[in-house]
Amino acid sequence: MTARFDGNVVVVTGAGQGIGAAIARSFAEQGATVVVTDIRADTATTTATEINAATGATVLARPLDVTRSAEVAALADQVVAEHGRVDVLVNNAGIVLGAASFDYDDDTWNRTLAVNLSGPFYTAREFGRRMRGRGGAIVNVSSVAALRAPRADPHIGYDATKAGVIALTRSLAAEWAPEGIRVNAVAPGYTNTDILKAVGSENPEVVAGWRSHIPQGRLAEPVEIAQAVRFLASTEASAVTGHVLVADGGYSTW
Repeated sequence: MTARFDGNVVVVTGAGQGIGAAIARSFAEQGATVVVTDIRADTATTTATEINAATGATVLARPLDVTRSAEVAALADQVVAEHGRVDVLVNNAGIVLGAASFDYDDDTWNRTLAVNLSGPFYTAREFGRRMRGRGGAIVNVSSVAALRAPRADPHIGYDATKAGVIALTRSLAAEWAPEGIRVNAVAPGYTNTDILKAVGSENPEVVAGWRSHIPQGRLAEPVEIAQAVRFLASTEASAVTGHVLVADGGYSTW
């Protein structure tokens, strides 16, 4: 039986589209009150409205720049003030800025570090502070790129920061276990988001190449990543912390 989240308050960063939107909807379908955050306020609002219409759950939109720690703290205070608690945080916000390493300039590196690694730390720290004393679950979205170098897709900043997310996950899991806070990560492989669909439309041979390196022969669907995230956040995973669940169709096995 799938664990439900009735009465739970779930915050998802970078939830305006793609995997983040699928994660937000997955929790809403299981009865949670979901806070959809995104740096783009209009995108967050549109997604929250669509999920609310589809599920009937309470789904709220909140703008959030995860690179601004004061803004993260203010949102954490707001969520607790409005709902009295926060039970689950999903750190999904991230960017991929591709370039060969010799051409990877300082601004690109620093921006990637700020969003993909500092952001998850700020949000985990602030929402974790508000979970102390009652427990909670944090799930960080890493990537299979943290575990192996992607073939023919140079994006060194993304790879390094997603590896950092795994280290962050394990360190916080160990430190916060006595607080009743579980911290885990999901490492998706190539996933059939709108961005990758656009790549496939313009360069079908690129996507065909990705599929050829995946034992299952297909891209993951956003809902499949969402289900992995939801499992780690649920009571069904109550003994699981510091774990990295790889959802890549077998890509990292070769």
